[in-house]
Amino acid sequence: MPSKSAAVQTVVFPVAGRGTRFLPATKASPKEMLPIVDKPLIQYAVEEALAAGATQLVFVTGSSKRAIEDHFDSAPELEAALEAQGKDELLRSLRSIVPSSATCIYIRQPAPLGLGHAVLCARPVVGNRPFFVHLADDLIDAEVPCLKQMSAVHAEFGGSVLGVQTVERSETDKYGIVAVEPVRDRISKVKAIVEKPTPDKAPSTLAVVGRYLLSGTVFDKLEHIGRGAGGEIQLTDGIAALLGEEDVYAYAFEGKRYDCGNKLGYLEATVEYGLKHPELGHEFVNVLARILASRLRGK
Repeated sequence: MPSKSAAVQTVVFPVAGRGTRFLPATKASPKEMLPIVDKPLIQYAVEEALAAGATQLVFVTGSSKRAIEDHFDSAPELEAALEAQGKDELLRSLRSIVPSSATCIYIRQPAPLGLGHAVLCARPVVGNRPFFVHLADDLIDAEVPCLKQMSAVHAEFGGSVLGVQTVERSETDKYGIVAVEPVRDRISKVKAIVEKPTPDKAPSTLAVVGRYLLSGTVFDKLEHIGRGAGGEIQLTDGIAALLGEEDVYAYAFEGKRYDCGNKLGYLEATVEYGLKHPELGHEFVNVLARILASRLRGK
C-alpha cells in the first residue's frame, strides 16, 4: 500500500482566458465572474478549494481581470453601509467570501500561451509541493466537494490525481482523454493521456474535466515540452511526460458537472442551482412551470 501523502494546501485558478463564447457579456467582465444565481463561478471554485483544505489561493490572471481581485478584496464602505442598514445576513455573506485563514495571490500570465503555461506561471508560489488546479468553467455539484474527494485519493495513493468523467465518443476532441488500468471502484491508473483526440483516435471516452491534483514535478515537464496542440503549452502534454516517472491516477468523481464554458451548460447550471436555492427555489419552480405551460399552450 502506498504511503499516505500530506494535505494539499495550494490551489491554482487559471483565469486569464477571454471567454469569447460569452461576448459581449465578457467584454469588460471576466467569464469567471458570470453569476450562477447570486454567486460568481469563481466563488464556487474558491469554496470548493477551501472545503478541500486549501489555504493558498493562486489566481493566474490576464488583462481585464481586475474584477476577480476586487471580488475577493475587502469592501469597507459597502460593509459599513450594510451594517448601518442592519443587513446583517448580507454582511456575513460578504465577509465570508474568503476566510482570514486563506491567502489570495495574483500572478499575471504575460501572454495567452495555453493552460500549461498558465499553470507554469504559478511555480514561484507553489514550489515543488503538490497542488490543485481548478478550472472555474467546470462547475461540479457534489455532496462532498470534488477536490476534497480527490484529496482523499491522493492521501491514500500519492502521485497525481485527475478528475475524470465519461463523455460521448463524438466529443473526445474537446478534452484531454486518458487510457487507464483499473485499480478499484472509481480509481484507475493512467497509462496514457492525449489532448483533444479525434473520436477515431481516442484511447477511451474518459475525459479530464477541470480538476487536477498535481505533483510539483509537473513544472519541470512544462518547462521543457514546448508548444503542442494549437501552438500552446498544453497541461495534458506535461502530465503525459510525468507518466514515465510518477504515478498518475484518474478519479471518476461523484457529483454532477455543468460545462459553464458554453451557454447551454451555463443556463442548465443556473436553472438547477436556482431550483435548489434555499430562498428562491420554491417560487422559481412555480415560475418555470408557468413559463413552460405558456410555451406548450402556444404550440
